[in-house]
Amino acid sequence: MKISFSTLGCPRWSWQDITATARDLGYDGVEVRGVGQDISAPSIPQFAPDAIQSTRAHLERLRLAIPCLASECTLHQREAAARTAKEVEAYIRLAKALGAPYIRIMGAAAVPQPVGTVDAGFVREQAQRFGEDARAAGVTLLMETHGVWSDSEKLARLLEEIDSPAVQALWDVHHPYRYHGERPRVTWENLGGYIRHVHLKDSRMDGGALRYALPGYGDVPFEEAVELMESMGYKGFYSLEWVKRWDLTLEEPGIVFAHFANIMRSI
Repeated sequence: MKISFSTLGCPRWSWQDITATARDLGYDGVEVRGVGQDISAPSIPQFAPDAIQSTRAHLERLRLAIPCLASECTLHQREAAARTAKEVEAYIRLAKALGAPYIRIMGAAAVPQPVGTVDAGFVREQAQRFGEDARAAGVTLLMETHGVWSDSEKLARLLEEIDSPAVQALWDVHHPYRYHGERPRVTWENLGGYIRHVHLKDSRMDGGALRYALPGYGDVPFEEAVELMESMGYKGFYSLEWVKRWDLTLEEPGIVFAHFANIMRSI
């Protein structure tokens, strides 16, 4: 079992803080979604072209991988297509330079709830286009179970239509369960053949409002999902996505990262 945490959970930490903590807590990798003020990975100083080799050497010394670059790229907006293309290409170049196998992309608005409407045909065309570029670079784009695509049956149909080995799935275990009531086995039955990376977090409903919780203190069946994936031979990373960057009232990252590592070792 390989575990990582998303840098979304430690927005005030430096790159050195992040990698040292990952090493000290026994993590296998760090999923990058911003460092400090730089939410876009290509803008992070340690990932500049003249710093890449030093950064890779630093990670190798600590025996840490970057399993995924979690981009903010959304493929559904026609009016932003040129900007999105530029952003996706920057992430593909960076992933290749870092040796990171996966880039998270989204096919809907950058909110977890399944709101609004999406032109599935346009998303498919964009994903196929970017998939060709990713494949040429030896990188895979991952469509997340997010927004309208948190319905795993719908996402499975989209991926089947995209029909590209360079466009696969990122299973955020929280969203299909929280917004569609899907048990893990249902999501796996729909998407198992596409899943390459996994996000884990927990929450509960409190008076009709969603409240994020320490892993194991909500009602999201992430342990059930992990046990299922292990039984099915899943070999990818399980990555904690603690949304501290968006909610500074949440528990501090050092506490949560240690807690998550302990829970995952106990499963």
